Parts: sequence; C-alpha cells; structure tokens
Amino acid sequence: MINYTWNCQTVDAYPKEGEYTDVVYNIHYRVQGEDSETAYQSDIIGTQILNASDITEFKPFNELTNEDAVAWCKSAMGEEQVAQIEATIASSIEDQVNPSSVTLVIGE
Repeated sequence: MINYTWNCQTVDAYPKEGEYTDVVYNIHYRVQGEDSETAYQSDIIGTQILNASDITEFKPFNELTNEDAVAWCKSAMGEEQVAQIEATIASSIEDQVNPSSVTLVIGE
C-alpha cells in the first residue's frame, strides 16, 4: 500500500489584494509516496495557481495550515489531476520494485 504525503507549506502571495494582505495565489507542492511494504519512495514537485481574484472566505496568512493549502491545491487541480499525480508516483515505485532494466558492471 502506498501512503501519500502532500506538503504545500511554501506559497507565493500578493502583499496586498483589495482589502486583504498576504493573499496566496500560487502553491508549491511536494507529493511523496512511500510503499509501506517495501519502503520504496518517489515524489513529485510542482506548483498550482489559485484564483485569488474571487475571495469568498479569506483566512489570514498567520492562521493557514498545511492542511488548508493542501485542500486549496487539490481543489484547484481537480480530482483527475490529483489521481494522475498519485498514479505517477505509484508507477515510479512499481518500477523500483520490479525494474524493467538494470545497470550491471562486468568484472565486479
């Protein structure tokens, strides 16, 4: 079983957006997967732009948590892209467990 950990603690923010300050508009994510049986790992990093022009529920920056940012990131991505990221990580781990090619050195 692969356990996925999303880290979205690094963000880009507008210092001032309308009446709000430190408005997050871009999330830097790192998704790490680890196979609980083999301990093999793989990860993907990237960024996700948020729509900061339509703020309905503002949360001050000093109150934000990683869980908030993960929820925003996944929501902006959509279920299909989240599933694709996790499937890519799973495939990478499978390739480590059962490699289709290995590098060998003659004479060693």
